[in-house]
This record gives sequence, C-alpha cells and structure tokens, in this order.
Amino acid sequence: MFGMNFFPEMPRPFNTQYRCYPVAMLPGSERSDVEAGGKIIMPPSALDQLTRLNIVYPMLFKLSNKKNQRTTHCGVLEFVADEGKIYIPYWMMQNLMLEEGGLVQVESATLPVATFSKFQPLSKDFLDLTNPKAVLEMRLRHFACLSKGDIVAINYNNKIYELNVLETKPAAAVSIIECDMNVEFEAPPGYVEPTVSRPQPMEEDEPELDISQMLPEDTGFQAFAGSGNRLDGKKKRTNSETEIQSRQLAEYTRGIPDHNFQVGNIRFIRAKKPKDKDGKENEEDPFQAFEGKGQSLRQAKSKK
Repeated sequence: MFGMNFFPEMPRPFNTQYRCYPVAMLPGSERSDVEAGGKIIMPPSALDQLTRLNIVYPMLFKLSNKKNQRTTHCGVLEFVADEGKIYIPYWMMQNLMLEEGGLVQVESATLPVATFSKFQPLSKDFLDLTNPKAVLEMRLRHFACLSKGDIVAINYNNKIYELNVLETKPAAAVSIIECDMNVEFEAPPGYVEPTVSRPQPMEEDEPELDISQMLPEDTGFQAFAGSGNRLDGKKKRTNSETEIQSRQLAEYTRGIPDHNFQVGNIRFIRAKKPKDKDGKENEEDPFQAFEGKGQSLRQAKSKK
C-alpha cells in the first residue's frame, strides 16, 4: 500500500549531441523518402534512452547549431543510424549551416498543433503547377513540424521546389501531425502579375470600308477584254463604275483578307443607309407604290 506512486512521473528532457551527416551518406539503398521530408534517422541507443525518459508522443526534436545559434525542428523516422551519428535531409543541413560531420544538439520538444502557415515559393515555377496547394498538402505528409524562417524543399515530378516558411500559428514552431491547417502563399521574389490588355471599343463614326479597293488586280489572260463596235454605227453603251464594281465583287468569291487584323478583336462591317446631298441619312424611302393617276376606259354618260 505504501509502495504505490500517487504522483505521475514527469517526463524528463532528452538532450544529446551527435555528428550530423546528409541522408545520401546513409549506408544501404537510397532513401529518397527521407530526403523529401522533415524527419531524421537516429541511432538505436536514442530509442532506448527516450523510452526510459518517458518521452511525450509524437516524438519531436529541436536541432541546434551552437556555433551560429541556428535552430530548427523535426520528427524521427527510424532508429537505424550508426552510434553517435544522425542523418538528416540536406535542406535541413543548409538551414542549420552545418557541414558533414558537424556537431548538432538534439533536444526533445513539445510543440502546439498548427492552425495557420504562410509559404513563399522561391521560384515562380511552383505557381505554374496545376494545383500548388494540393501538391504542398501532399508533400507535407512527410513532415512532422514546421519552423518559422526555415526553407523547406519538396520533391514533385523529379523536381525540387524550395519554399520559405514566412509565418506559423499559434507559435514560431508548430506540429503538423493530424491537424487542420490553413495555408496561404506569398508571391515569389521578383514576381510581376501578368497584365491583360483590354480591347478598345470601336468608334461609331468609323469610315465605311470600300471593298472594291481591296480587290487584287487581274493578271494573266482575260477573255473578251477588247473593245467592240456596233453595226448600226451608234456608240456602244458603257457600263457605269457601280456596275463594274458589282461585277468584280460577284466574280471574286474567295474572300478578302484583312491585313490589319489584330488577335482578340472582331470587326463587323455593316451596311449604312444612303445619305442625301446635305450629308444626312435618309430615314424614309422616297418611293411610294401606286401613287400615280388612273384613267378609266369607259366614258362618262352625258346627262340630258
């Protein structure tokens, strides 16, 4: 009865120093899943020590470079590394400004669950993806936490995209394991929004297009192109200009190209009403049917 423990054992912190190496130097087959995520590989002795310390799950750690006071946060994937060594993604080594074999301090950490994060792609190529938000959500499944100021790297379609973590809520370092997090994007550095040119409206008093002037000149052989004489000696009736133009338009059936055409503009050529001598448009047709005087064939009978 007196041997019972009425006070729960408080978790003790894990704090150990290791030699840091990139995942590419991990013995065995290539581990692309580790390089594309935010988790590290630790030695088996670390798992034994963490179990005795009654650590809080999920296991999250704070990595620190004591030389330049650079820090980041991560999770753990496996405990298969050599003793005294840890293997971390290359982008994490760049954030910590570590070289191969450099010393890094690993401490256990407890982080709040993320509610909001803001990213800034370092290249506009990330915005060219069909759905950048869905791609980021899919790749963040390989991460355990995010730290403000880190530059994370995600691999999609055999291409590496780097994103700067501008903001995280509710803290500067958050856990993203089984969370509902809102994501926003900032424009990449030097990105300029594409400008869309608006088409200018057509003027109402646009000059009427003379199609006859756009007709190509006749070339080659032309049948019955000579002049003729009448047998009775009278002068031959000449065709008016309007008849010549109408005949040319009827013979030319292939269409007339508009060499001043601009992409995105549609031009409608409408027939306008004829104008009188004063330049005003005739609103009404002057012709009226059956306006003449009639004559009767029967004579009126004279009254006696």
